[in-house]
Amino acid sequence: MGGDFAPRATVAGALAALAELAPQHSIQLVGRTDIIMRELEALLNGSAAGVPDARARLEIVEAPDVIEMGEKPSTAIRGKPKSSMMVGLRLQADGRSDGFVSAGSTGAQMGASTVLLRLHPGLSRPAIVTPFPTQREMVAVLDSGANVDCTAEELVQFARLGSVYVEQILGRPNPGIGLMSIGEEAEKGNAVTKEANRLLQAAGLNFLGNIEGRDLPKGACDRGPIDVVVCDGFVGNIILKLYEAIGPLVSAMLGKALGTDEDTLRHALRSFDYSEYGGAPLLGVRGVSIIAHGKSSSRAIKNALRVAVRAVETNMSDHIGRRLGDAQGGQA
Repeated sequence: MGGDFAPRATVAGALAALAELAPQHSIQLVGRTDIIMRELEALLNGSAAGVPDARARLEIVEAPDVIEMGEKPSTAIRGKPKSSMMVGLRLQADGRSDGFVSAGSTGAQMGASTVLLRLHPGLSRPAIVTPFPTQREMVAVLDSGANVDCTAEELVQFARLGSVYVEQILGRPNPGIGLMSIGEEAEKGNAVTKEANRLLQAAGLNFLGNIEGRDLPKGACDRGPIDVVVCDGFVGNIILKLYEAIGPLVSAMLGKALGTDEDTLRHALRSFDYSEYGGAPLLGVRGVSIIAHGKSSSRAIKNALRVAVRAVETNMSDHIGRRLGDAQGGQA
């Protein structure tokens, strides 16, 4: 029920995902049953009529409450235990599902995921990881919006989470980690960044040191290729929203200068389109919680569901738990 275009985009995205996913996968639609059924019937009688076995692979789970985007997350979690977000995550906590996807309130999803799925030992907060296009390869940026204020120790935790994500999801061993700052020197940045740099030097990771904003689009710095960029959620979300605006800006500028059709240019720059990636995993929780953009279209929801499937099939959460356990053992 969450998102600017819910529930139509959510239901349509689920049907589109079923058309592409292997037959063993099924989807639970969690929310107000009457509204979901109305949308589902309209879509199955229309453009989605050709989705094979759609009804058999869909389950509708009643959740009468809806968390509004403007609600304080803690209040919504306590006051609306029967919201689609709480019910959906509880399904996973109870072993009745393998992953959860929502385009609703990010704060509420982070809080509910932490409460119901719980964190891996050794973590104080989860982090949102977002893949960013670069001149080289995709770079994982975290945190991209869950935690606006972080300690140095939490930034080190994010580096460990990002390292496992890149290894398991992107398939790159020994990923290079950069700490976003205002200069590459270790003494540059605010107090938290300086302390995080010191801690990362001794963390046993492939830490490349501080990087600057200009290094992110290149996917590399003077010390080597970058695979993970660590920052707090305040900085990360600003970078994310700036990146989202680059594609339309470049399309419009080149369209005017070259007389090229903007739709063609947008297609060429689709790597800047958030709907291409669908959703961002909330790393650190003991399960799979995928955060989709509030403006998610059906295409974005479809791709977010594919991200969830990938996270489940690679046992990403279990790998994170083991790696964090190994790191704690090494520190002990």
